Parts: sequence; C-alpha cells; structure tokens
Amino acid sequence: MTRVGSPASPERESDRDAATRARIADAAERLFRSLGYQKTAVADIARECGMSPANVYRFFASKSAINEAIAARLLGGIEAELRVIAAGAGPAEARLRAAVRALHQRGSALFFEEKRLHDMVEAAMAEHWGVIERFLEAVVGLYAALLAEGMARGEFRPRDPVATARSLKQCTVAWMHPALIADCLSHGEEPAQLAADLEAALDLLMDGLRAPV
Repeated sequence: MTRVGSPASPERESDRDAATRARIADAAERLFRSLGYQKTAVADIARECGMSPANVYRFFASKSAINEAIAARLLGGIEAELRVIAAGAGPAEARLRAAVRALHQRGSALFFEEKRLHDMVEAAMAEHWGVIERFLEAVVGLYAALLAEGMARGEFRPRDPVATARSLKQCTVAWMHPALIADCLSHGEEPAQLAADLEAALDLLMDGLRAPV
C-alpha cells in the first residue's frame, strides 16, 4: 500500500501521462473536425483541455507532433479494418479486392463527411508525413501477404509478392490518394462512377495476376 506523501510509482506516472496525452489528442481531434487542423493552434487545444500551452508541449513536442498523432489515429482505424478483411475467409483474390475497395470507400467518405480531416490527410500525403509513409508500407505489406497466400493456393501466378504489391498500390493510387479523389469529385465525377471505374481496373489487374487455368 502506498503511503501518503510517498512518490507515485513509475507505472502510475506512465498511466497518467498516457491519459493526459489521450485527453490532449481527443481535444485536438474535436477541434480539427470543427475548425480544421491548420486553424487550430496549440493555445486552442490547451484551452479545450483546461491547461496551459506549456503543459501541452510537455506531452507533444510541437503542433506537427499533434497533427501526426491525429493522422495516426485516423489511419490506424483504416488499417485495422483492412486487417480484418485480410484475415477473413474466402479466396485471396476476393479479400484483396475488398481491401482495395475499402481504401477507396474510406477516402470518399472522408471527403464528404469529414472534409477538414480529409484536408489534413491530403496535406500529410503531399508533405510526406512519417505516419503516412508507415501507413502505406502497412498497406503494401497487407497486399503482399494476400498475394503470397493466393500464389501458394494457386490463385495467382508466381511472382515477387512485395514488388507486385507495390505495383498494385501504384495502379490504384487514383482511387486512394485524397487529392486525386477530391479532384475527381470536385469536377463532377459521381461517386458511383468512381467506384465502377475502380471495379473495372481491378478486373483488369486481377486478370493479369490470376494463374492460368
């Protein structure tokens, strides 16, 4: 039992620090959704949390670090969804298609439902934030695992799964990149047509990947 006045254990301090970081991130995410990440200052986040900006900087070295933390939250949720799809039942090809489709659907939903967060992810892609690089590597790794599984089952013809995964990512980037999705939708392209175009592209790509009968 801890005596009154005795120093807190490192575990308790670590838990408190993690809770404070989460509270700051929660506040930042709310403000990013309502004001936009560029218009949100550290002072705004501090005010939302009822603390000083100096205290915020104890947990996040810079505003950029907060930006990355919120982007990591958002992309982490998408990555978790992709992993559930990849771990499901059925042919590897069907799961690979579903993963690519889910990436496009999340990007389109972000444009319509969370435009301010969409702008943040678009900036993260353009400026090569570290969290984006890690997410893209995770996507390539997930594609590669599904390709390797399909090759082992005889669904796909043998080839380097990692190199093929990178090519698949590049071939579908028009349906994944926030700026490209935004450009299409802003110029009158209908979401249903974008989705149909992706299905046509996947048909073409899977024809090239599929093992001959």
